Amino acid sequence: MFKHILLPVDGSDLSLRAVDTGLELAAKLGARVYAFHVVAPFPALSYMVDIVQANQEFYVQEAATRAEGYLKEVAQRASAAGVPCDTGQEVDNRPYAAIVAAATRQKCDLIVMASHGWRGIDRLLLGSETHKVLVNCDVPVLVCH
Repeated sequence: MFKHILLPVDGSDLSLRAVDTGLELAAKLGARVYAFHVVAPFPALSYMVDIVQANQEFYVQEAATRAEGYLKEVAQRASAAGVPCDTGQEVDNRPYAAIVAAATRQKCDLIVMASHGWRGIDRLLLGSETHKVLVNCDVPVLVCH
């Protein structure tokens, strides 16, 4: 059925629970996984170029370190489950778009991701990357709460 599963991860406990669900499914199906993290770009202000440049370098370095840690955690869990795992990260201010593009680029046939389960005004104000993936992707999505 599914042979290549995309596992978006943001480092939260909820996303790691979705990772575990995706790995369990992959192990049962003999599938491989692609762990993916989206880094938000540094918000720059043009009138403070010198200060922003120093902060941007620090931000980029810290974001890359965090991303590597998140992806390493998924790779370790995949190894323990006996599931082949590749990893990748991308800088994008629209995580849902990067996730959809990664699924297409990696030829994934399923995305397993978490949803924070926000309701009402929180969902309206904060949005949902999972919802945006569902609306913009042709690949099936398994949503974990």
